[in-house]
Amino acid sequence: MEHGNPLLKKNSGKKFITMGEIMLRLTPPNYDKIRMTNSFEASYGGSEANIALALASLGVDATFFTVVPNNSLGKSAIRSLRSGDVHCTPVILSTPEQTPTHRLGTYYLETGFGIRASKVIYDRKHSALTEYDFSGYDLKDLLCEFDWLHLSGITPALSPSCADLILDMLRTAKELGLTVSFDGNFRSALWTWEEARDYCTRCLPYVDVLLGIEPYHLWKDEEDHSRGDWKDGVPLQPDYEQQDEVFQQFVRRYPNLKCIARHVRYAHSGSENSLKAFMWYEGHTFESKQFTFTILDRVGGGDAFASGLIYAMMKGDKPMDILNFAVASSVIKHTIHGDANITDDASAIRNLMNMNYDIKR
Repeated sequence: MEHGNPLLKKNSGKKFITMGEIMLRLTPPNYDKIRMTNSFEASYGGSEANIALALASLGVDATFFTVVPNNSLGKSAIRSLRSGDVHCTPVILSTPEQTPTHRLGTYYLETGFGIRASKVIYDRKHSALTEYDFSGYDLKDLLCEFDWLHLSGITPALSPSCADLILDMLRTAKELGLTVSFDGNFRSALWTWEEARDYCTRCLPYVDVLLGIEPYHLWKDEEDHSRGDWKDGVPLQPDYEQQDEVFQQFVRRYPNLKCIARHVRYAHSGSENSLKAFMWYEGHTFESKQFTFTILDRVGGGDAFASGLIYAMMKGDKPMDILNFAVASSVIKHTIHGDANITDDASAIRNLMNMNYDIKR
């Protein structure tokens, strides 16, 4: 008898893989401050892992690739993914010889409340992923069975070996014909704005679906950078015309892009935000509905937007439905503890997308 995951029976048939770092997350309970707490709630998270968990929850055949130390912490992190129906077969459990510091990255989240914003402290240097030597790793063998690869700008910021790996994965994925999505996901604690722009711009020729419009160079004149970037002066909350112009310039420069999407946040307080999004797809720019909501846990909201977009594109939804599903996925994530949107019923996201808040009986 063939065994399988019954959740995957409703999947479109496409196989998804992503790669990144999974970390231990430690959070003081009840909105406490780190300096005052006597205990921490432990969970695991990381941008790419969050997306794999969200897609697996919705029935997508999702796989995660990373390196963790072969100890109880590393195994616990992978168990958390497997318990969410994410395939972890490619994961490398490294030895102390392979990764001398032999550690799992950690981050501390101090959850904001009201006018007090959330705060994150990273403790991730010399993690197993950053110390592993990928030079002899067979990426064609890793990727050949998949249809979609998702990567982010967080991983290349971790170490030179990770930076080399991400570009090699992008090149290999395009050679094999995978759909590639990429989220720049700038982290100022990991590298500078210019370093991020320089590197992530090198990734653009290999990308099909681009999440966010930074950190990338989009020079008005490649020969004369003094003329500025097309994104210069565009506000964090642009209007439709401003966003459409930026999208059009991206597509002119990089005709390989099939979709560009970004969400826009309006922070009314640490506990109440609004979200909407823009997307360029099939030659047109679309603008979503705007949602206002109270925040339980903001971390992973951007990842939920990305996973919602990927899921709706895999399902072949219409452009406006793709965009509104992505925003609704992010909104729902803000009501869930932990890093990932573990909503396992797409209809719940569609009900929110249609602004239907009735109890489902």
